Amino acid sequence: MFTANKIPCRKSFTDTLLGLARKDKDILAVTSDASGSVTLTDFAKELPGQFVEVGIAEQNAVGVSAGLASTGKKVFVCGPACFYVARSLEQVKVDMAYSQIPVKILGVSGGVSYGALGSTHHSLHDIAALRTFPGMQVVIPSDVRQTKKLVEQLVDYDHPVYVRVGRNAVPDVYENDDFEFVIGKANTLTEGNDLTIIGTGETVFHCLQAAKMLKEKGVSCRVIDMHTLKPADTEAIVKAARETGRIISVEEHSIHGGLGAIVAETVSQNCPVPVRILGIPDENAIHAQPLEIFRHYGIDYNGIYKTALEFLNT
Repeated sequence: MFTANKIPCRKSFTDTLLGLARKDKDILAVTSDASGSVTLTDFAKELPGQFVEVGIAEQNAVGVSAGLASTGKKVFVCGPACFYVARSLEQVKVDMAYSQIPVKILGVSGGVSYGALGSTHHSLHDIAALRTFPGMQVVIPSDVRQTKKLVEQLVDYDHPVYVRVGRNAVPDVYENDDFEFVIGKANTLTEGNDLTIIGTGETVFHCLQAAKMLKEKGVSCRVIDMHTLKPADTEAIVKAARETGRIISVEEHSIHGGLGAIVAETVSQNCPVPVRILGIPDENAIHAQPLEIFRHYGIDYNGIYKTALEFLNT
């Protein structure tokens, strides 16, 4: 049984980064919101020589980070996801992706986790935008344990990467640290041959819960954690298409250009099978708390369960 964790992924990320930075003076943290949503206060107090606060200036933060990384520093720039993939998009495109400077962006409060602050603070276009930049990589971890493993790999990872995490604590997907995590390699969490559900980020837990409900109905459901959206694990997608014949994708993102698009593009060119894309439709999301938004758009476990039953009966 999966258990709730009281630590948000953003805290797991910054705590892990601090632990690594104590041993490596080349690790730097750059931010536009250290004492707010980014949880870098401890890092700033303990390692002020490895910390840069630029104020509310995300464009400058990316430019400064790229400059520092070009000298060989291992730079993590941290701040609200909604601003780093909108206000500073040109700097990400030019200073990071085009120049192939291995800055790592931590986009916090991603997806709809800002809740009632509304569309200006949601980041529901980030996968679509950033996966089009040559050389840019995109990762959305599903829980705190996976986040920790991700940070440990990113320190010496020689590519620019965007990482999106939510604001609030999320349930554990992985019960312990005994699992493999490789950027670009999806994790198959349950096997099945009737249907595949592919999730990313905070939707993965809901995918697993829906699979348990489906099992009680006699449905054998494969669940895949597609933590890396670029480079996506297309082999896992094609294998699932061939072996289960139907795929549902679930994401805290617009239905346009995200995980669903990746799945549909891959399947249509390799092994055409029916696909259902669950996400935020082409509208400004409702003003509500994150889980209420999940329920409204059917990307919580009950919504996934209902879609799966309807899908299997078509």
